[in-house]
Amino acid sequence: MKNLDWNDLKAFIHVARSGGLSAAAIELRSSPATIGRKMLSLEQALARRLFIRRQTGYELTEDGRALLAKAQAMEASARPIEDWLSADMRRPVVRISAGTWIANLLSANFSRLWTPDDPFHIGFKTAEARLDIAHREVEIGVRNRPAEGMNLASRPAGEVAYAPFRARNQPVQGAENWVAIAPDDAATPSARWTNAQPNLTIAAWANTPRTLYDLISAGVGTGVLPCFAGDRDPLLERAGEPIAELHHRQWIVMHDDDRHRPEVRKVIERMAALIAAHAPLFAGERPLGGD
Repeated sequence: MKNLDWNDLKAFIHVARSGGLSAAAIELRSSPATIGRKMLSLEQALARRLFIRRQTGYELTEDGRALLAKAQAMEASARPIEDWLSADMRRPVVRISAGTWIANLLSANFSRLWTPDDPFHIGFKTAEARLDIAHREVEIGVRNRPAEGMNLASRPAGEVAYAPFRARNQPVQGAENWVAIAPDDAATPSARWTNAQPNLTIAAWANTPRTLYDLISAGVGTGVLPCFAGDRDPLLERAGEPIAELHHRQWIVMHDDDRHRPEVRKVIERMAALIAAHAPLFAGERPLGGD
C-alpha cells in the first residue's frame, strides 16, 4: 500500500459526512469530479471498497465506517496543530535590514524587541548591501545616512565610532599585521578605509565581517570594527584610538506608509530605545576594561 495523503483522507471525511460528492466539493472548494477521483484513488490505495455508490448519494460500507472512525480520530489530533499553524501564519513579519554588527547587537537583545505575546514576528535580513525599503524588500533598515528618495522616512539613532582591535593580551612581534576585507568585497567605509592605508601589512583577507572578526580574535592581526562590537567582546582589546573619519551618525529608515502600521511602529520604538540605551557604547565611550 502506498502512503496515504492526508488531504485525500480529509476529502473522504467530508464525503462520508455529507453523503455525496457535491456537498463535499463545496466544502473543499473543489469539483465533484475531482473529489470522485480522490475517492477512487483512496479505495485503490487501501484495496478496500469504502462506498456503495447510489443515485441518491454515497453510502459507507463496513470498511468505510471503520476508516471514518480512524480518520476522525486523526482529524481531532491534527486540529490543534492546524489551528496553531493557521494562527501563526496570520502574524505579520516585520523585516529588519541591518549590517552584521548591528544585527548581532539586536539579536543579543532580542527580548527587548519582541515577546511571545506580540502579534507579529521579526525577520532579520543581515547584509552589508542595502535592501530596498522603498520597494518593500524590508520594513525597517539601519543605515549610516538618512533616507534618500521618496516614500521613505528616517529617525536619528545616535553616533557610531570605529577603532582598530586585536586579540586581547596578544603580544605584538615586530611590525603589526592587519586583517582586512578584500577590496572586491569592501562594501562599507570601514572596509575601504583599511584598504586605503598605504603602510599596513595585510596578513589575511576576509570577504565578510564575521570572518574578519574570526581572524582578529584568532590573533592573526589587527582589524577595524565598530566600537559597539569590539568593546563588547572580552576576547578583544583596542589597538589604537577611534578613527575619526569613520565616525558617523546612525539612522533608522522606514517606508513612510509602513511606519504607521502598529507592529512596525512598535518595533521602531523598541529599536530606538535599545540603541539609545547603548548610546555611549555606540559612540566609543565604553571600552572594555576602561573607566
